[in-house]
Amino acid sequence: MKKLLIIVAVLIACIAGAWAFLDQPYAGFQNETFVTIEHGTGTLDIGRALAQAGVIRYPWQLWMERAMHPGSKLQAGEYRFQDAATPAEVFSRIARGDIFFFEVTVPEGSNMFDIAHILENAGAMAPEDFLKTAYDPSAIRDLDPNARSLEGYLFPSTYRLTHSTTPAEFCRQMTAQFRRHWKQLAGQADVHQAVTLASLVEKETGVASERPLIAGVFENRLKKNMLLQCDPTTIYAALLENRYRDAIHKSDLASRNEYNTYQHPGLPPGPIANPGADSIAAALHPAETNFLYFVAKPEGGGHNFSTDLASHEKATKAYRKKARKAG
Repeated sequence: MKKLLIIVAVLIACIAGAWAFLDQPYAGFQNETFVTIEHGTGTLDIGRALAQAGVIRYPWQLWMERAMHPGSKLQAGEYRFQDAATPAEVFSRIARGDIFFFEVTVPEGSNMFDIAHILENAGAMAPEDFLKTAYDPSAIRDLDPNARSLEGYLFPSTYRLTHSTTPAEFCRQMTAQFRRHWKQLAGQADVHQAVTLASLVEKETGVASERPLIAGVFENRLKKNMLLQCDPTTIYAALLENRYRDAIHKSDLASRNEYNTYQHPGLPPGPIANPGADSIAAALHPAETNFLYFVAKPEGGGHNFSTDLASHEKATKAYRKKARKAG
């Protein structure tokens, strides 16, 4: 009887000790640590990975939590741990799938260089790795055989990435978004021409109501064989040649780069940015107008449109006068 009491006491002490370990917050790491759980990984292997990362003290702690919650399913994915937590809290996070991700927002009108900077600032991906993939048009060639890169087809939206997301996977997400919107908007339209025009419209105005008008102006100029003289194409040409200096210079306007619409007639050879759905719709359905020119309003908030050069030059002088005063 005495031996039985001793055994019971020892068991109670062991259970109490184990329970104390389960109820004790622990952090054997500094700052933060990440643990990736692959599909099909067993509880003990997950416990070992967590212990190796310093998230829990011992692998068996997770196994005990699993034994106490037999109906719970541990979710695969990447998890970020920043603070000390009990094994129960760690188990709960993995059971509910509290997976870590980078939330990356790509604004309308971003070009692939902008996206590379966004990814770098988020810590999600090396910019040079993303650009290497973005320069390869193979992911969109079936839709646009003339595509020179993925520019124009990296659809603006908010995306979720993890440390394991590759540039190719991210680009596939973005081009898949483009395909969905294109299917809704376009039918059988020429995708290369429409998206190229849409990218110019997107970069020229942030006022949604103006987009069909801007598209109409460009269409009118194309019909008359007038140079488009679109400033954003000049900037893009400079970006491609790694010589853009945060402003347009006379040398940029004089550049013979094929994207510079001050020197070459017609549309540039491809998109200069990634337009949103509204700009694509505007390019597909330009406003019927007689306007041939536009310039920013001196007071901001849109553009003044003109049908003749004299009126345009007057509006341009007013804009420059206001700009000089503001400067």
